[in-house]
Amino acid sequence: MNQILLVSAFIFLVSCSSQKRLERMQESISNSRENAQVEFDKIDAASVAADVEYLSSDALAGRDTGSKGINLAAYYLQEQFQQMKIEPFFESYRDLFQVEGKDAFNVVAMLPGTDREMQKEIVVIGAHYDHIGMVQAVAGDSIANGANDNATGTATVMAMAKILKQADFNRRTVVFALFSAEEKGLLGSKHLAQRMKQDGHDVVAMLNFEMTGTPMVNRPYLAYLTGHDLSNMAEVFNTSNIQRQVTGKLDQAATYNLFMRSDNYPFYNAFQVPAQTFSTFDFTNFDHYHKVGDEFALVDTSHMAELINALMPGVFAVVNGDRLIMKPTADE
Repeated sequence: MNQILLVSAFIFLVSCSSQKRLERMQESISNSRENAQVEFDKIDAASVAADVEYLSSDALAGRDTGSKGINLAAYYLQEQFQQMKIEPFFESYRDLFQVEGKDAFNVVAMLPGTDREMQKEIVVIGAHYDHIGMVQAVAGDSIANGANDNATGTATVMAMAKILKQADFNRRTVVFALFSAEEKGLLGSKHLAQRMKQDGHDVVAMLNFEMTGTPMVNRPYLAYLTGHDLSNMAEVFNTSNIQRQVTGKLDQAATYNLFMRSDNYPFYNAFQVPAQTFSTFDFTNFDHYHKVGDEFALVDTSHMAELINALMPGVFAVVNGDRLIMKPTADE
């Protein structure tokens, strides 16, 4: 009888402890809406630099889809997820599809949701990890390393995965998707969006990261958001961080139709939910797009760390708070 009482008391204490932890986290969510103060482990420039430097190294030869180099990149990303103890979304980390008769693969991992009801809803956090491979030589260099495009976006996703894993609280399921064949027409993201739609997954938002390696020039915000007026995503990110304005609207994004030119767009098409891209490439701060000069040495990893840390309260709000909403009357 005493043993039964002891076990019951233990279960009661554990239950109380879990409930208190849940209440604390829910209070943090509430506070994030009211005063934008949620504490996270900070990512540092060195951690970001390690990912960007490897992915843009000559050994990967520009990470062209179907190449040995992108295969090495995929192994690297899989190992990072394994070390973080973040499980694959499918039976393995590789989401296989075909491009021009060659095997291509997205790398897809997940953090299962912690809320019994909300875990059925999925937030996709993504970036493409491929680039264009080898190009015409300039001064003997023919490798388009793709440091800013898009090793930086990939490193941003990996950093967010690490922070969310350490936070150990995501009410919705989070899928980390690193796409191949973006440079060949968004083929990797189209494949994954269609597969998730066919499998009946409930994607409620998609956050995409593209060319985040150089700070914007003379802007009050850190990054712009494509399709800025299509949803309340910008508002959520800006109200979730009282330290500074996180994101804003760049006119050139609409002029060049960037909303439809990155991996957010297939998810918008498939699920008709807020699916947008964050970027810091403002058409004045980087001169090496699809050129051999897109090297690691030009990436500002301190800026990247600042951006990631500033974005995290908004990411936390999207993963745990009210669902983002579309604005169907927007002009963009």
